[in-house]
Amino acid sequence: MSDKDNNNEIIDEHVNDNIETSEDTKDEYERYCMVCHRPESTAGKLIEMPNNLLICQNCMQKSFDALNNGQFDYNQLLNMPGVSVLNLSELQQNVPKKQAVKKKKPKEEKEPELNIRDIPAPHKIKASLDEYVIGQNQAKKAMSVAVYNHYKRVATDTIDDIEIEKSNMLMIGPTGSGKTYLVKTLARLLDVPLAITDATSLTEAGYIGDDIESVISKLLAAAENDVEKAERGIVFIDEIDKIAKKHNSNQRDVSGESVQQGMLKLLEGSEIEVPVGANSKNAMVPLATVNTKNILFICGGAFPDLDVIIKERLNKQSSMGFGADLKDKYDHDKAILEKVIIADLRAFGMIPEFIGRLPIIFTLQGLNKDALVRILKEPRNAILKQYQKLLALDEVRLEFEEEALGAIAEKAIERDTGARALRAIIEDFMLEIMYEVPKDDSIGQVIITREYIEGTGGPKIILRGQEVPRLAVE
Repeated sequence: MSDKDNNNEIIDEHVNDNIETSEDTKDEYERYCMVCHRPESTAGKLIEMPNNLLICQNCMQKSFDALNNGQFDYNQLLNMPGVSVLNLSELQQNVPKKQAVKKKKPKEEKEPELNIRDIPAPHKIKASLDEYVIGQNQAKKAMSVAVYNHYKRVATDTIDDIEIEKSNMLMIGPTGSGKTYLVKTLARLLDVPLAITDATSLTEAGYIGDDIESVISKLLAAAENDVEKAERGIVFIDEIDKIAKKHNSNQRDVSGESVQQGMLKLLEGSEIEVPVGANSKNAMVPLATVNTKNILFICGGAFPDLDVIIKERLNKQSSMGFGADLKDKYDHDKAILEKVIIADLRAFGMIPEFIGRLPIIFTLQGLNKDALVRILKEPRNAILKQYQKLLALDEVRLEFEEEALGAIAEKAIERDTGARALRAIIEDFMLEIMYEVPKDDSIGQVIITREYIEGTGGPKIILRGQEVPRLAVE
């Protein structure tokens, strides 16, 4: 066995102490230089120093050159104010826990990451989404086709010289329309790593906030620090409209246009050095190189007041005279966001380079009363089914009248927060029921009525063995 093979099988003691590894998983991790943080596969053979510290040959040579080329007395340097001797034992104690980088498998033993036959067809992806997400058929179709083409691209990347471009997506829709839920469901169905982050926390490098590379750090953490697994994952960046270019501002736009420019290389596909297990780079965190070429980026945002920009553009195209379009023609158009074009997004504050790297743009519709009622009862993990299961554990049957569901939907529309309002409303009126039912073992069935939802009556309570329901005491 060669020295290189021996080095790949040995883990330095400080990594072995700080990471819970079994005998079968030790070979998955490799040592890294404590100065430049490069793994041994990149930096080459490491030199073992006292206290189990490891330094690569390049960093060691640079240290010697700095001492040999200096025109100063070393003893005089130590006596200078502000200069202290490096304590290797203290450095060894500050080694962060769980910061080892998983090794990449040798190329000759590498199996195909994805088999094109294992990729579900678009109609199967949409059928799976239909079980969890109500409505938004056009959005689900666009997402299914984009994901299918993306993973075909990953699976056939090395077949010939024709390179397929990435199919990054931009979702536009009002709050509570299901943008985040669609992505979560999609990642669960495909069984790939998913990182969800908010663009509101991102800032230009050097300013307070998360660096742009932190997006990939979260994906690497979701893939359990497995670089190869992370390189074919999905990143969902929510609230993307919050990094729009600020208008009429004399201050430096560190959380707007600068963030868009910094994200260009991520969306396009490049090798990014990201800290392992941390959101920002520091001296004690190793770095891993992640190639974003095969990472699917999905951006979503509500884009408030975008409908105003679209209406202004459409009204400019209207004519004058008899038969001309009225100025208020689009005021009550609920599908106004479907008419969005690139020029509208540029007017909103998104730079052209950023929009160009999101070739697939689709919109989600606002939820009406019928859609909210269906969301309450039809999905596989519908809210009503969850409460029915909770009461079933107490051997109590829970039912909802159709008129009660309509009343819940009407209250949700008044709150104007989409499907998110449904949970809050149900939590409100189910509180007393969930509190009182376990007290009385004689209760066998609870029926939620419209009067109870509107506050003018109570639910119907049926005792065990009783056929005629009676109204509960308010």
